[in-house]
Amino acid sequence: MRSTRSATLGVLLAALLLTPVMAGAATQRAAKPDPEAELRRLTREASQLNKNYRGQVQSLEETRVQASNAAANAKSLKKALATAEVDVVRFAQTSYMGGTLDGINLLSFDGDAARVLGQASTLSYLAGQRATQLNRIQELIKKAKVAEKAAAAKVVSLKNDIAKLKKDRVRIEGLLAKYGFQTPSGSDGLTARTVAMRNLVLQTFPMPYGYGCLRPGDPGDHGSGRACDFMMSTGGRLPTAEAKERGDRLAQWAITNGPRIGVMYIIWQQRYYDVRTGTGWRLMSDRGGNTANHMDHVHISMF
Repeated sequence: MRSTRSATLGVLLAALLLTPVMAGAATQRAAKPDPEAELRRLTREASQLNKNYRGQVQSLEETRVQASNAAANAKSLKKALATAEVDVVRFAQTSYMGGTLDGINLLSFDGDAARVLGQASTLSYLAGQRATQLNRIQELIKKAKVAEKAAAAKVVSLKNDIAKLKKDRVRIEGLLAKYGFQTPSGSDGLTARTVAMRNLVLQTFPMPYGYGCLRPGDPGDHGSGRACDFMMSTGGRLPTAEAKERGDRLAQWAITNGPRIGVMYIIWQQRYYDVRTGTGWRLMSDRGGNTANHMDHVHISMF
């Protein structure tokens, strides 16, 4: 019974100690809607737009990745904040159940001096730990607020990008109609337009590191036979100065000849150039490695 009462009072003590800090956290959580549901809805809408516009729209995918990363960061900070709050409650419970020690008790104890000094040391340690955790919570609250604002801003950006692409629907559909829709044909599983582009590239540029086009099972353009990767190095290594210069020339060749042969977008050196959006070269977020960031190959997708 004694331990139960102590634990209960410990919780009440913790609540009193934490009220100013937790009030800020609770207000912040109540005032800001969770952006995850909106992000899921917009992701579905973006996926449908990609289908309508015959392949992944790179600017849309870039904004979606940024919004997803920001939402994941906000969620992680919320989880860390909840864990820290629990830790402080435990410290408060332990402090209460260990008893209090004032100056009178210290000078007029009736018992073992080592036990009393040990208790004083424990209480001092717990007080220091509680103060550390309180400071940690204050810092986590600040970070969580910043992260939630960043996530909300990225979700708004994704929403705006979707709205802009819908507004440009007539122009984009005009491009799709101009080049027509092709399905893979022949033993290599590529569209005729992709085969023509690949052959022109191989006639124009040396390919000492090879190339790849069809990727069965890939949900993107490689899987539908409408894209090729032209390697400028091997094993995920950064290209040499000479190979990078070749990649630059290949990317520019694809832009220059794109209207004639039906290039839809290019990715090279962590940048993308999407004909459908008409915004020129745009930076791409870090995807985790040289190959994922297209540092070692030029990707060309066709309408």
